[in-house]
Amino acid sequence: MVIITQDMIQQLQNLMEASDEPLKITFENLHQGYPTETMIRFLKARDGNISKAHSMLVDCLNWRTENEIDKILSKPIIPAEFYRSVRDSQLIGMSGYTKDGRPVIAVGVGLSTYDKASIHYYVQSHIQINEYRDRVILPSATKKFERHISTCVKVLDMTGLKLSHLNQIKLLTVISSIDDLNYPEKTDTYYIVNAPYVFSACWKVVKPLLQERTRKKVQVLSGCGKDDLLKIMDYESLPHFCRRQGSGSSRYSRNSTDEDCCFSLDHGFHRQLYNYINQQAAGIKPRAPLKQASFHVGFPEPNPTGCKIVQTIETEFHKLENQNQFTDEQNEVKTNGYEHQKETNA
Repeated sequence: MVIITQDMIQQLQNLMEASDEPLKITFENLHQGYPTETMIRFLKARDGNISKAHSMLVDCLNWRTENEIDKILSKPIIPAEFYRSVRDSQLIGMSGYTKDGRPVIAVGVGLSTYDKASIHYYVQSHIQINEYRDRVILPSATKKFERHISTCVKVLDMTGLKLSHLNQIKLLTVISSIDDLNYPEKTDTYYIVNAPYVFSACWKVVKPLLQERTRKKVQVLSGCGKDDLLKIMDYESLPHFCRRQGSGSSRYSRNSTDEDCCFSLDHGFHRQLYNYINQQAAGIKPRAPLKQASFHVGFPEPNPTGCKIVQTIETEFHKLENQNQFTDEQNEVKTNGYEHQKETNA
């Protein structure tokens, strides 16, 4: 792993000081008072190559300027009922903090359907969560834990993952590319839980394609991951699908109003996020009636490695489907049977 030196940081800083004024303003909004730490993130993302890190950072700032990302937290998805349908089909939330203060972001990969809105709404929602994390959650955690906190951990629930998820790869690739290019090094560790056979088969062929830096961030945990996750967070911060063995997110209705389900719009995190966005929108002058409209963001081109990974996943999925006749129904039966067996043994 590359070591970022003070000299690297200084050289990148010198390059940034030569930027145009609009980019400097956007950079201030990006770094939130921590310019050095932000430059370190981009240097790490480009393995210490100063020229590539500078190009990546400038591209990120141009993307933010061209797509008005600095204003995205003042653009609510309305009406509330429509936003609820977005949340119910794009399962993501925040369940708490690790013992050292990092936010715990939960993602329901297997049960997210992305079928209630256009791709632009899902991208808008994802970016808003990223920006709220960086502008509100992380500064609040920094103050609460009295140390600079700039990263989170993510717990990815694979409950319900099926071959039909191949249809979502385009959208997931867009979201992943946005994160890789514009929010690099914001996640310390990705914890995979409730992984069915279809994920395990794909992971074996995808893992070698990942950079070593990325591979080290991914940990596939046994079952719901409860025992392992309790080493880094308290029980109260566990995502709901990790609370007990066999309690995948499938145990919760997508339309649940249970405040314990961090995917629900009724959960404290989402209530605060949506209230914050609406308050920001109300403060904009002149005020005009809000209309339902997606916030169109330019989609970055995925890098060659990302394209290769997508192609590999597609190939592996088709192998499972064609060679092994591994249908969604068989996958569901095997997964449910495995969960039932775990509960019986518990």
